[in-house]
Amino acid sequence: MEDHKETAQPFTKDHLAMERMPGHWVLAQMGKRVLRPGGMELTRAMLDALAIGSTDRVVELAPGLGATAALTLACGPESYTAVERDQDAAASVRSFVERHGGSCRQGTAEDTGLPDESATVVYGEAMLTMQTSAHKAAIVREAARVLEQGGRYGIHELCLAPDDLDEEVKAQVLADLSREVHVGVRPLTLAEWRALLESEGFHVQWTRTASMHLLEPRRLLRDEGLIGGLSFAFNVLRSPVARRRVRGMRRVFRTHENHTYAVSLVATKQ
Repeated sequence: MEDHKETAQPFTKDHLAMERMPGHWVLAQMGKRVLRPGGMELTRAMLDALAIGSTDRVVELAPGLGATAALTLACGPESYTAVERDQDAAASVRSFVERHGGSCRQGTAEDTGLPDESATVVYGEAMLTMQTSAHKAAIVREAARVLEQGGRYGIHELCLAPDDLDEEVKAQVLADLSREVHVGVRPLTLAEWRALLESEGFHVQWTRTASMHLLEPRRLLRDEGLIGGLSFAFNVLRSPVARRRVRGMRRVFRTHENHTYAVSLVATKQ
């Protein structure tokens, strides 16, 4: 699979102080392009499992900075449509994907506005984890509506371990993650992710996991490259607020590394 380095430009949230920004906005403003929990390695594995080809009509939910969009467009699908709720992010992604034959529309993952059975592939990354149980189900249901029979659905999210994780420990993990990331973080166990997809008529065909090493040096270099990784580190070091936020996020990831990891599942619509 061809590796396109070009992505959309990071969008800014000037009305929010960095101290209060959601963690992924902080990372994006510091120059981090890959914001998926399993990094580009797990993203590429998911795309390989989705097996996107020239006859596929692809929909990406919440494309972020367009890193995965670039890989998808390199597969040469019949069409590519991104759905992004944030106006600034949608404009940034649109300016990028349109140069490569794709399109981006403003909408929500639970209400895309796309026609029934208009896609053969739908995927979303690092998005369901942030949703409530009701919103998770609504998004998966929307993916099922948009997909034709036999269509493929891929997700790449944060996962809790083990499947029988003690409820008190689970509550502590979620509270700590939410406090540092400044967004409600609600990952599921692998069994719960499978059950969520199956409850909306999907059959899980493929699963892959990866360590939650989003901010570890080796992962940074693999995801961002040497120049990108060094640029991110330099930007963080020269900003006291960003340095404090990034250290806090890395600390909580390390604290709970035995109970959190990244997971990707690919399922077909039955």
